[in-house]
Amino acid sequence: MTRRYDKLVRDDIPKRIERNGDVPIVRTASDDEEYEEYLHEKLREEVEEYEESQNPEELADILEVIRSIREFEGLSERELRGLRDRKAEKRGRFAERVILERVES
Repeated sequence: MTRRYDKLVRDDIPKRIERNGDVPIVRTASDDEEYEEYLHEKLREEVEEYEESQNPEELADILEVIRSIREFEGLSERELRGLRDRKAEKRGRFAERVILERVES
């Protein structure tokens, strides 16, 4: 039986598949453009999984994908945190749970 995935997976997943007695067919992203595309798709996948399950482990997966995107973009953790903090200072956070229903003119 063949199961098709065509998705970015964590580095150790092929070894785990082999330990289960199956044969993983893998390849490395051919270039930066393809890798970036798969990273963004992985982020969408992990967000969907969190929305469906509300499992905190999915939040950890989201953070791992964000870490990979950050590294791909050449940003340090400190730089990204700084961007987040500056935006929060300028536009606020989500702590007050404000819901914008509409804007009337």
